Amino acid sequence: MSPNLLILGGTTEARRLADAVAAAGHQGIVSYAGRVERPYPTALPHRIGGFGGTEGLATYLRTQEITHVIDATHPFAAQMSAHAVEAAQRTGVPLAALTRPAWQPGAGDNWQAVADIPAAVAALNGPPRRVMLAVGRMHLEDFTPNPQHFYLLRLVDPPEAALPFPDCAVEVSRGPFTEAGDRALMQRHGIDLVVSKNAGGSGARAKLDAARALGLPVVMIDRPALPPRTELHETAEVLDWIAHAGVNLGV
Repeated sequence: MSPNLLILGGTTEARRLADAVAAAGHQGIVSYAGRVERPYPTALPHRIGGFGGTEGLATYLRTQEITHVIDATHPFAAQMSAHAVEAAQRTGVPLAALTRPAWQPGAGDNWQAVADIPAAVAALNGPPRRVMLAVGRMHLEDFTPNPQHFYLLRLVDPPEAALPFPDCAVEVSRGPFTEAGDRALMQRHGIDLVVSKNAGGSGARAKLDAARALGLPVVMIDRPALPPRTELHETAEVLDWIAHAGVNLGV
């Protein structure tokens, strides 16, 4: 049976993988959660929206005769990743994750590592500061217990509703970003603290390089724990895995 892939997307890595898969002559579809209004086009067809939990995803794998699942979601898409592992186990469809190595602090960095979003919120208790809040729009409400700060928010799409902060600014843009550009952005808004998820990769790292250059502290949110799974880091590794992973549709 020729490969018929489901790529759980939403990242730069997923887009590159989809194009490479199409170039290799494989069939597949890219699935987006629907959090971004205009996902980047790829050489494969795509779908938008959830599957209806683990059972819904398992049903999709069976009915669409998916032979391989590649989880190339954001490192913080923990629920989707957990559902993918369980659905793959239920159906016998091989699964691998295309992951980015986590960022590590280097010389000149001033990072405070925190375990999760609530810990990051707690780290902002205290006097007013000017904060670049780089956590994505889904988590903005979590930071409302600290309304004393000015928040700089960088969003992919313009906000559809009023933002939950009394003092904030929005930059609508899509990466990859540059250290010089992020340094200028932080200086323009007088930022004195950065809050970031440890997403890894190069496209969003510029804010960390800019913070280092400006001597700014960073509250770094650790990645969520996920079930054990095969993890790969390069597109070529995924293509090799597709060629060698066993196929069992579990029907």
